[in-house]
Order: sequence, then structure tokens, then C-alpha cells
Amino acid sequence: MTTELLNTLYVQTQGADLRLDQDALRVWLPDTETRRSLPLRRIESIVVYGHVNLSTELLARCAQDARPVTWMSRSGRFQARLDGAVRGNVLLRHGQHLLHDRMPPRIAIARGMLAGKVRNSRWVLLRAARDAPPGPREEIRQAAAVLAGILTSAAKAETIDDLMGYEGHAARTYFAALRLLLRPAPGIPPFTHRVRRPPTDPVNALLSFSYGLLRGMVHGAAEQVGLDPYIGFLHGIRPAKPALALDLMEEFRAPLADRFALTLLNRRQLRAEHFDNLAGGAVSLTEDGRKAVLAAWQEWKTEEWEHPVVGRTVPTGLLPVVQCRLLARHVRGELPGYLPWNPS
Repeated sequence: MTTELLNTLYVQTQGADLRLDQDALRVWLPDTETRRSLPLRRIESIVVYGHVNLSTELLARCAQDARPVTWMSRSGRFQARLDGAVRGNVLLRHGQHLLHDRMPPRIAIARGMLAGKVRNSRWVLLRAARDAPPGPREEIRQAAAVLAGILTSAAKAETIDDLMGYEGHAARTYFAALRLLLRPAPGIPPFTHRVRRPPTDPVNALLSFSYGLLRGMVHGAAEQVGLDPYIGFLHGIRPAKPALALDLMEEFRAPLADRFALTLLNRRQLRAEHFDNLAGGAVSLTEDGRKAVLAAWQEWKTEEWEHPVVGRTVPTGLLPVVQCRLLARHVRGELPGYLPWNPS
């Protein structure tokens, strides 16, 4: 199984203009003579932030090539996505829908997804505890022990509501300990708890932005494999909510998005000047902050991880594809269950 890890083009310069030029994408930047030409064959997807123009011809070509285009707000919140015609095996999607409607197999898949989230959250905490001072180390390990108990209890859950209850408990426990892993630059207030809509401090703003990047990667993987990203197993079905993408994100949040954010803050790659205080108390990344995060994310996507199920290393950018393929094999009856990814 091989898949080329192509590039995602991120465009955040306000007023930038993207147009199709034969088999290339041409970018015009406002108020300058700067033009860039990029071969389309090397671009896997396009993500634009805020006011960025894309020509009709470019959008049509991206739809034809199954090259997704995603629109985000300037602060990094998902707004819309263009995927083109639905591709993939209709029998696979039909089987996915049937499994969703049958409660025992649905709960079994949801249990696996939640187990992946809790195990990986615990893995992040235990790794951090190795280098923590004695006081925080004990508190981090206590949180990891609570997560171990949640993992045991969730394995016996009989309803989706029960599983979501355990998910909430695990998230609260994990984020309460996450503050002990952060050593941000001066001027960035301490992280106390998760705040999402809107984020009200720099750490939450970075976490939300990182989750947006992860969500786009996972959604695209589901589409690539042929799964329906809107029919999930742990998260319920709601209009415009990609439930399966949110399901699959769970096991990746802590080891990929959270560790990514922790690294940027602890290494002082992001500082107080990379964040803006907006009206109403919201906080978002500045343009320079987003540039730094996006450049680091592209590099992070090439990081290699051991994958015990496939028996080889897999780059970050392809981990969601591998997991979607494992889920597809289970839907087709080739695997007895869904096997979440856990880093070694």
C-alpha cells in the first residue's frame, strides 16, 4: 500500500487571487507584482483563510480532479468544503450506512474509537511526566490513572450516550493535566481549561486552529478511501456535521494536534505577538502567527510514526488514510473490528 504524500496549499494573504493556467495554479498577491505558478499535479488540496478569490475555472478543475478546496475563517474555523462528484465504491458507503443503523456493531466501532482517544491522551501525559518536576509529575500520572479507569469502564458501555459520557470525562481529565505540560513564552497566560467558541486565550486559539487543520486532513482521508464522512458511529448524525471525520479525529487529537501545539509553544516558536485580542474577548492568531503554524504543520505532516497494524512507519499526513482503510476493511467484513492507531 503506497500513497504519495502531496502538498496542501494554504493561502491566507487577504485579497490573494488564485487562477487556473493550463495545468498550473497561478497566484497573484494584492498590491504587488508577485506572481507564483505551482503545478497542480503536486497539490493535493487547497485551504484558504478569509478573503481569498478563486476563479470558476480553478474550482471546476479542482472538482474534476477530486482536489478538495476548503474555506476557513481568518481565525481558522471551518466554513465550507468543495469535493466535486462523490467517488468511491457505493457498496462501501451502503455497508457503512447499514452498520450505523445496527446498534451492536455501531457501539463496537464507537468503543474502539473512544479507546483510541483515551489511550492516546494517556500516552501524551505519560511521556510528558518523564521530564516533569516531581509535583507536576505526580499530578500528571494521577490524571493518566483516571484515564486508565475510564478506558476500562468504557469497554463495557452499552449505549452511545454512555460512551459520550466517558468521552466528556476523559476530555476534562486530560485538559486539566495538559496545563502542566505547557511552558509558553512570556505574555501568554497560563492554560486553565478548554474554551472553544470562541477561544479566549492564545493556547485555546492555537488548539482550535490545529484541530481545524486535523479535521481537514481526516475529512479528506475519508473521501479518498470512499467512506461517507457524514455517517459516523460515535458522534450522532446532524445536518452539515461530518460525524465520521469527527469520530476519526478523536484518536489523533492528543498525539498529533495537541503535541504539535505544545511543541510550538514550549519551543517559543509562537509568542505573545503572534496572537490578536478581538472584540468580545476572543483571541486568534495573527497573519504571521498563522504563517508560522502552517509552515510547521507542513513539516509535521512528514514526521514518521510506527503503525503496529500495518507493520511499518507512516508519515503523519497519511495516518488518517491508513485508519480509514482499516475502517473500510471492517465495513466490508475483512476485519473483525475497527483497530484504532496508538503510537508506540
